[in-house]
Amino acid sequence: MTTAPGQVPVAEHPTRHPLDPDPARATKARAVFALGLMAALTGLFLGGVVPATVALYLARQARREAYASGGFLTGAAWLRRGERLAWTGLVLAAFCVVAVVVIAVVRLAGAPLGHDYPSNVD
Repeated sequence: MTTAPGQVPVAEHPTRHPLDPDPARATKARAVFALGLMAALTGLFLGGVVPATVALYLARQARREAYASGGFLTGAAWLRRGERLAWTGLVLAAFCVVAVVVIAVVRLAGAPLGHDYPSNVD
């Protein structure tokens, strides 16, 4: 390939082998995103723990499959977003548990100990 003086040579892209599969979006990436979204939306109600756990488990599997596919499985952006949403759901659930424990401890601290007898009882 000849180029004009002062121009940078253009690199030719290698052609794909005809038997190589077409790149396809991993279906687990969509599932991870959907479960992560559900976990983030229900995290304050402690219902987000289960979908977040499943989403993180599926994300691990999807990353392993994408690595083994040699670049023919796509969807890494959806996978990252789903993982972030799943972690958000877990953090919200943990915050809710801590808040409930603090409220319970404060209420127990303000409650009287023992029996509260009327003033006319010895």
